[in-house]
Amino acid sequence: MLLIRLVEEKIALLYPEQEIRCPTHLSIGQEAAASGVCAALKKADYVFSTHRCHSHYLAKGGDVKQMFAELYGKATGCAKGKGGSMHLVDPDQGMMGASAIVGGTIPIAVGAALAAQFQKNGRVSVAFFGDAATEQGVFSESLNFAALKKLPVLFVCENNFFATNTPLSDRQVLQNISERGNAYGVPGVCLEGDDVVPIYQTAVTMVERARRGEGPSILECRSYRWKEHVGPNEDFNLGYRTQQELESWKLRCPILQIEKKLGDINQMRSEISAEIDEAVRFAKESPAPNAQELLTEIN
Repeated sequence: MLLIRLVEEKIALLYPEQEIRCPTHLSIGQEAAASGVCAALKKADYVFSTHRCHSHYLAKGGDVKQMFAELYGKATGCAKGKGGSMHLVDPDQGMMGASAIVGGTIPIAVGAALAAQFQKNGRVSVAFFGDAATEQGVFSESLNFAALKKLPVLFVCENNFFATNTPLSDRQVLQNISERGNAYGVPGVCLEGDDVVPIYQTAVTMVERARRGEGPSILECRSYRWKEHVGPNEDFNLGYRTQQELESWKLRCPILQIEKKLGDINQMRSEISAEIDEAVRFAKESPAPNAQELLTEIN
Protein backbone atom coordinates (compact mmCIF):
# COMPACT_ATOMS: atom_id res chain seq x y z
CA MET A 1 0.00 0.00 0.00
CA LEU A 2 2.85 2.37 0.80
CA LEU A 3 4.45 1.67 -2.57
CA ILE A 4 1.19 2.54 -4.33
CA ARG A 5 0.76 5.71 -2.27
CA LEU A 6 4.30 6.98 -2.81
CA VAL A 7 4.30 6.13 -6.52
CA GLU A 8 1.10 8.08 -7.07
CA GLU A 9 2.24 11.01 -4.95
CA LYS A 10 5.35 11.13 -7.14
CA ILE A 11 3.19 11.09 -10.27
CA ALA A 12 1.12 13.98 -8.90
CA LEU A 13 4.35 15.89 -8.25
CA LEU A 14 5.83 15.20 -11.69
CA TYR A 15 2.71 15.64 -13.81
CA PRO A 16 2.88 19.47 -14.05
CA GLU A 17 6.27 19.11 -15.78
CA GLN A 18 4.27 18.03 -18.87
CA GLU A 19 6.66 15.18 -19.65
CA ILE A 20 3.98 12.62 -18.75
CA ARG A 21 1.54 13.23 -21.59
CA CYS A 22 -1.08 10.55 -20.90
CA PRO A 23 -4.11 11.11 -18.62
CA THR A 24 -3.58 9.69 -15.14
CA HIS A 25 -6.29 8.41 -12.80
CA LEU A 26 -4.87 8.21 -9.28
CA SER A 27 -5.93 5.82 -6.53
CA ILE A 28 -4.62 7.81 -3.57
CA GLY A 29 -6.87 6.86 -0.65
CA GLN A 30 -8.01 3.59 -2.24
CA GLU A 31 -4.87 1.46 -1.80
CA ALA A 32 -6.31 -1.16 0.57
CA ALA A 33 -8.57 -2.91 -1.94
CA ALA A 34 -5.85 -3.63 -4.49
CA SER A 35 -3.31 -4.62 -1.86
CA GLY A 36 -5.63 -6.83 0.16
CA VAL A 37 -7.07 -8.70 -2.79
CA CYS A 38 -3.80 -9.22 -4.66
CA ALA A 39 -2.09 -10.47 -1.49
CA ALA A 40 -4.65 -13.29 -1.50
CA LEU A 41 -3.71 -14.34 -5.05
CA LYS A 42 -0.99 -16.51 -6.52
CA LYS A 43 1.39 -15.14 -9.13
CA ALA A 44 -0.34 -17.19 -11.84
CA ASP A 45 -3.80 -15.84 -11.00
CA TYR A 46 -5.26 -13.29 -13.41
CA VAL A 47 -6.05 -9.63 -12.69
CA PHE A 48 -7.96 -7.34 -15.03
CA SER A 49 -8.21 -3.64 -14.30
CA THR A 50 -9.72 -0.28 -15.27
CA HIS A 51 -8.56 3.20 -16.20
CA ARG A 52 -7.53 3.56 -12.51
CA CYS A 53 -5.04 0.69 -12.70
CA HIS A 54 -1.78 1.81 -11.04
CA SER A 55 -2.69 0.17 -7.73
CA HIS A 56 -3.62 -3.18 -9.28
CA TYR A 57 -0.48 -3.29 -11.40
CA LEU A 58 1.77 -2.60 -8.42
CA ALA A 59 -0.12 -4.84 -6.00
CA LYS A 60 0.15 -7.75 -8.45
CA GLY A 61 3.92 -7.33 -8.64
CA GLY A 62 4.33 -5.08 -11.65
CA ASP A 63 7.76 -3.53 -12.20
CA VAL A 64 8.03 0.08 -10.96
CA LYS A 65 10.63 1.09 -13.55
CA GLN A 66 8.55 -0.27 -16.41
CA MET A 67 5.48 1.50 -15.04
CA PHE A 68 7.13 4.92 -14.98
CA ALA A 69 8.66 4.30 -18.40
CA GLU A 70 5.17 3.57 -19.70
CA LEU A 71 3.82 6.79 -18.22
CA TYR A 72 6.60 8.65 -20.02
CA GLY A 73 5.80 6.83 -23.27
CA LYS A 74 9.18 5.12 -23.49
CA ALA A 75 10.17 1.91 -25.26
CA THR A 76 11.16 0.35 -21.91
CA GLY A 77 7.62 0.71 -20.61
CA CYS A 78 5.48 -2.29 -19.69
CA ALA A 79 3.48 -1.75 -22.90
CA LYS A 80 6.49 -0.41 -24.82
CA GLY A 81 5.21 3.14 -24.47
CA LYS A 82 2.04 2.46 -26.44
CA GLY A 83 -0.45 2.18 -23.60
CA GLY A 84 0.21 4.86 -21.03
CA SER A 85 -1.36 5.16 -17.61
CA MET A 86 -4.65 3.42 -18.43
CA HIS A 87 -3.17 0.33 -20.08
CA LEU A 88 -0.60 -1.13 -17.68
CA VAL A 89 0.18 -4.80 -18.23
CA ASP A 90 2.54 -7.47 -16.91
CA PRO A 91 1.45 -10.98 -17.95
CA ASP A 92 4.40 -12.58 -16.15
CA GLN A 93 2.87 -11.34 -12.88
CA GLY A 94 -0.71 -12.19 -13.89
CA MET A 95 -1.56 -8.53 -14.55
CA MET A 96 -3.34 -9.15 -17.83
CA GLY A 97 -4.18 -5.57 -18.68
CA ALA A 98 -6.48 -2.64 -18.15
CA SER A 99 -9.04 -0.77 -20.20
CA ALA A 100 -10.45 2.74 -20.19
CA ILE A 101 -13.85 1.34 -21.19
CA VAL A 102 -16.02 1.37 -18.07
CA GLY A 103 -16.84 -2.24 -17.24
CA GLY A 104 -14.90 -3.40 -20.28
CA THR A 105 -12.64 -5.88 -18.53
CA ILE A 106 -15.39 -7.55 -16.48
CA PRO A 107 -16.39 -10.00 -19.25
CA ILE A 108 -12.73 -10.50 -20.18
CA ALA A 109 -12.02 -11.63 -16.62
CA VAL A 110 -14.95 -14.02 -16.88
CA GLY A 111 -13.54 -15.36 -20.15
CA ALA A 112 -10.17 -15.95 -18.50
CA ALA A 113 -11.95 -17.81 -15.70
CA LEU A 114 -13.74 -19.96 -18.26
CA ALA A 115 -10.40 -20.78 -19.91
CA ALA A 116 -8.92 -21.67 -16.52
CA GLN A 117 -11.85 -23.99 -15.88
CA PHE A 118 -11.40 -25.72 -19.25
CA GLN A 119 -7.66 -26.03 -18.73
CA LYS A 120 -8.07 -27.16 -15.10
CA ASN A 121 -5.02 -25.10 -14.14
CA GLY A 122 -6.38 -23.94 -10.79
CA ARG A 123 -6.12 -20.25 -11.62
CA VAL A 124 -8.52 -17.61 -10.33
CA SER A 125 -9.48 -14.50 -12.29
CA VAL A 126 -10.18 -11.10 -10.68
CA ALA A 127 -12.07 -8.21 -12.21
CA PHE A 128 -11.48 -4.84 -10.56
CA PHE A 129 -14.01 -2.10 -11.38
CA GLY A 130 -15.63 1.01 -9.97
CA ASP A 131 -19.20 1.63 -8.88
CA ALA A 132 -20.16 3.11 -12.25
CA ALA A 133 -19.31 -0.18 -13.97
CA THR A 134 -22.19 -1.85 -12.12
CA GLU A 135 -24.52 0.29 -14.23
CA GLN A 136 -23.32 -1.40 -17.41
CA GLY A 137 -25.39 -4.31 -18.69
CA VAL A 138 -22.29 -6.45 -19.04
CA PHE A 139 -21.94 -6.54 -15.25
CA SER A 140 -25.23 -8.43 -14.81
CA GLU A 141 -24.57 -10.60 -17.84
CA SER A 142 -21.15 -11.55 -16.50
CA LEU A 143 -22.54 -12.35 -13.05
CA ASN A 144 -25.16 -14.60 -14.57
CA PHE A 145 -22.77 -16.50 -16.82
CA ALA A 146 -20.10 -16.86 -14.13
CA ALA A 147 -22.70 -18.22 -11.70
CA LEU A 148 -24.18 -20.56 -14.29
CA LYS A 149 -20.80 -22.11 -15.04
CA LYS A 150 -19.43 -21.83 -11.47
CA LEU A 151 -16.40 -20.00 -12.80
CA PRO A 152 -13.36 -19.19 -10.63
CA VAL A 153 -13.76 -15.42 -10.78
CA LEU A 154 -13.87 -12.69 -8.15
CA PHE A 155 -15.71 -9.43 -8.86
CA VAL A 156 -14.10 -6.59 -6.86
CA CYS A 157 -15.89 -3.24 -6.83
CA GLU A 158 -13.85 -0.31 -5.57
CA ASN A 159 -16.82 1.87 -4.69
CA ASN A 160 -15.59 5.44 -4.31
CA PHE A 161 -19.16 6.80 -4.69
CA PHE A 162 -18.52 8.85 -7.82
CA ALA A 163 -18.81 8.26 -11.56
CA THR A 164 -16.45 11.03 -12.61
CA ASN A 165 -18.24 13.84 -10.72
CA THR A 166 -21.70 12.30 -10.27
CA PRO A 167 -22.47 10.88 -6.81
CA LEU A 168 -23.70 7.32 -6.47
CA SER A 169 -26.89 8.58 -4.78
CA ASP A 170 -27.79 10.48 -7.97
CA ARG A 171 -27.38 7.36 -10.12
CA GLN A 172 -28.62 4.37 -8.15
CA VAL A 173 -31.73 3.90 -6.00
CA LEU A 174 -30.05 1.50 -3.56
CA GLN A 175 -26.44 1.40 -2.46
CA ASN A 176 -26.30 -2.39 -2.47
CA ILE A 177 -23.60 -3.35 -4.96
CA SER A 178 -22.42 -6.32 -2.90
CA GLU A 179 -25.96 -7.72 -3.03
CA ARG A 180 -26.35 -7.54 -6.82
CA GLY A 181 -25.39 -11.19 -7.19
CA ASN A 182 -28.28 -12.43 -5.02
CA ALA A 183 -30.49 -13.01 -8.04
CA TYR A 184 -27.83 -15.32 -9.47
CA GLY A 185 -26.81 -17.03 -6.26
CA VAL A 186 -23.51 -15.13 -6.09
CA PRO A 187 -22.52 -14.26 -2.51
CA GLY A 188 -21.29 -10.76 -1.76
CA VAL A 189 -19.58 -8.90 1.06
CA CYS A 190 -19.35 -5.14 1.61
CA LEU A 191 -16.33 -3.83 3.55
CA GLU A 192 -14.90 -0.46 4.48
CA GLY A 193 -12.03 0.21 2.10
CA ASP A 194 -9.70 1.75 4.66
CA ASP A 195 -8.68 -1.44 6.51
CA VAL A 196 -6.61 -3.88 4.46
CA VAL A 197 -6.73 -6.74 6.98
CA PRO A 198 -10.44 -7.70 6.64
CA ILE A 199 -10.19 -7.11 2.88
CA TYR A 200 -7.34 -9.61 2.69
CA GLN A 201 -9.10 -12.12 4.95
CA THR A 202 -12.33 -11.93 2.94
CA ALA A 203 -10.45 -12.16 -0.35
CA VAL A 204 -8.67 -15.30 0.85
CA THR A 205 -12.02 -16.94 1.61
CA MET A 206 -13.49 -15.93 -1.74
CA VAL A 207 -10.42 -16.99 -3.72
CA GLU A 208 -10.31 -20.37 -2.00
CA ARG A 209 -14.02 -20.83 -2.73
CA ALA A 210 -13.43 -20.06 -6.40
CA ARG A 211 -10.45 -22.40 -6.56
CA ARG A 212 -12.56 -25.23 -5.12
CA GLY A 213 -14.96 -24.86 -8.04
CA GLU A 214 -17.76 -23.27 -6.04
CA GLY A 215 -18.12 -20.25 -8.28
CA PRO A 216 -17.84 -16.45 -8.18
CA SER A 217 -18.16 -13.91 -5.37
CA ILE A 218 -18.54 -10.13 -5.14
CA LEU A 219 -16.34 -8.02 -2.86
CA GLU A 220 -17.35 -4.38 -2.49
CA CYS A 221 -14.76 -2.09 -0.88
CA ARG A 222 -16.12 1.35 -0.01
CA SER A 223 -13.36 3.92 -0.27
CA TYR A 224 -12.70 7.46 -1.42
CA ARG A 225 -10.32 8.96 -3.95
CA TRP A 226 -8.49 12.01 -2.69
CA LYS A 227 -7.66 13.62 -6.04
CA GLU A 228 -9.80 14.66 -8.98
CA HIS A 229 -11.27 12.02 -11.27
CA VAL A 230 -8.36 12.34 -13.67
CA GLY A 231 -5.22 14.30 -12.86
CA PRO A 232 -3.14 15.35 -9.86
CA ASN A 233 -5.19 18.26 -8.55
CA GLU A 234 -7.95 19.04 -6.06
CA ASP A 235 -11.40 19.60 -7.55
CA PHE A 236 -13.56 21.25 -4.88
CA ASN A 237 -14.29 24.13 -7.24
CA LEU A 238 -16.50 21.80 -9.29
CA GLY A 239 -19.08 21.68 -6.51
CA TYR A 240 -19.81 17.96 -6.42
CA ARG A 241 -17.99 17.38 -3.12
CA THR A 242 -16.56 19.44 -0.29
CA GLN A 243 -13.14 19.66 1.29
CA GLN A 244 -14.77 18.80 4.61
CA GLU A 245 -15.96 15.50 3.14
CA LEU A 246 -12.47 14.69 1.92
CA GLU A 247 -10.87 15.56 5.25
CA SER A 248 -13.24 13.20 7.05
CA TRP A 249 -12.10 10.37 4.77
CA LYS A 250 -8.43 11.26 5.21
CA LEU A 251 -8.82 10.48 8.90
CA ARG A 252 -9.54 6.91 7.76
CA CYS A 253 -6.43 6.74 5.54
CA PRO A 254 -5.49 3.09 4.76
CA ILE A 255 -1.80 3.83 5.36
CA LEU A 256 -2.49 5.31 8.79
CA GLN A 257 -4.66 2.32 9.69
CA ILE A 258 -1.96 -0.24 8.91
CA GLU A 259 0.74 1.94 10.48
CA LYS A 260 -1.15 1.71 13.77
CA LYS A 261 -0.78 -2.07 13.55
CA LEU A 262 2.82 -2.20 12.28
CA GLY A 263 4.42 0.70 14.11
CA ASP A 264 7.07 2.96 12.59
CA ILE A 265 7.29 2.59 8.79
CA ASN A 266 9.77 5.41 8.11
CA GLN A 267 12.55 3.02 7.08
CA MET A 268 10.17 1.35 4.63
CA ARG A 269 9.12 4.76 3.34
CA SER A 270 12.76 5.76 2.78
CA GLU A 271 13.59 2.55 0.88
CA ILE A 272 10.52 2.81 -1.33
CA SER A 273 11.18 6.49 -2.08
CA ALA A 274 14.70 5.62 -3.24
CA GLU A 275 13.29 2.88 -5.48
CA ILE A 276 10.83 5.33 -7.01
CA ASP A 277 13.50 7.98 -7.62
CA GLU A 278 15.56 5.38 -9.47
CA ALA A 279 12.51 4.35 -11.51
CA VAL A 280 11.85 7.96 -12.55
CA ARG A 281 15.50 8.40 -13.56
CA PHE A 282 15.29 5.18 -15.59
CA ALA A 283 12.11 6.35 -17.31
CA LYS A 284 13.40 9.79 -18.21
CA GLU A 285 16.65 8.38 -19.62
CA SER A 286 14.99 5.58 -21.60
CA PRO A 287 14.59 5.90 -25.38
CA ALA A 288 11.35 6.65 -27.14
CA PRO A 289 9.84 3.87 -29.29
CA ASN A 290 11.05 3.61 -32.88
CA ALA A 291 8.64 4.91 -35.48
CA GLN A 292 8.76 1.49 -37.18
CA GLU A 293 7.11 -0.06 -34.11
CA LEU A 294 4.10 2.26 -34.18
CA LEU A 295 1.70 -0.27 -35.71
CA THR A 296 3.25 -3.48 -34.39
CA GLU A 297 1.57 -5.58 -31.67
CA ILE A 298 -1.68 -3.64 -32.14
CA ASN A 299 -4.82 -5.79 -32.18
